[in-house]
Amino acid sequence: MRLPLHPRDIPNIISVLRILLTLPVIYFLVERDYVTALWLFAIAGFSDGLDGFLAKHYHWQSHLGGLLDPLADKALLMSAFLVLGATGLIPMWLVVLAVLRDLVIVGGALYYHFRVEDLEAAPTLASKLNTLLEIILVLAVTLDAGPVPLPAGAISTLEWALVVTLLGSGGQYVWVWTRKALVKGWKE
Repeated sequence: MRLPLHPRDIPNIISVLRILLTLPVIYFLVERDYVTALWLFAIAGFSDGLDGFLAKHYHWQSHLGGLLDPLADKALLMSAFLVLGATGLIPMWLVVLAVLRDLVIVGGALYYHFRVEDLEAAPTLASKLNTLLEIILVLAVTLDAGPVPLPAGAISTLEWALVVTLLGSGGQYVWVWTRKALVKGWKE
C-alpha cells in the first residue's frame, strides 16, 4: 500500500529525516570523528532552515510540523549535549541544567494545556537566543575537540552565556504561563 504524499508534506518529511540524522551525528561524536559529526550537524541545520522556509513560503505549515520541527531540534541538541557531557567536553552540570530547563518547559506546557486551556506554544525571543547559543556551543566544542582549536576562554564564555539564557528563558516561560493560569483559572 502506497501512502499518498503531497508537496505540503515535504517540510514534515524533512523534519523526520532530521530526527533520524540525530543517530549518525551521535555515533560520530561518540567515535570522536568530529569532522563528520560537524558536517552532519551542518546538514541538519540546513534542513531546519529549508523545512521552515518551505512551510512558510508555500503555506505548508501544519499542526504536525509545529510538533516535529522543535522535536527534531531538541532531539539533535539534547543528544549532542548528552554525548558531549558524557565525554567531558561540556560540563555535566551544564548538561543537567539544559535538560532540566527543557523538562520544566515541557512539563509546564503540558500542565497548562490540560489544566488551564489549549496552549499554542510559540518560542520567545529569549528561547530562540538560548537555542542559538546551544547550537553555537555544540559547534564550538566540536570544532575545538576536532579540526580547529579555539582561543582559550572561548568555550567557557559560551558556557556562561548559555547559563544566563537557560535560566532567563526558562524563568520567563514559568512566569508568563503562571500569570496566564492565574488570570484564566484552572479547568475543572
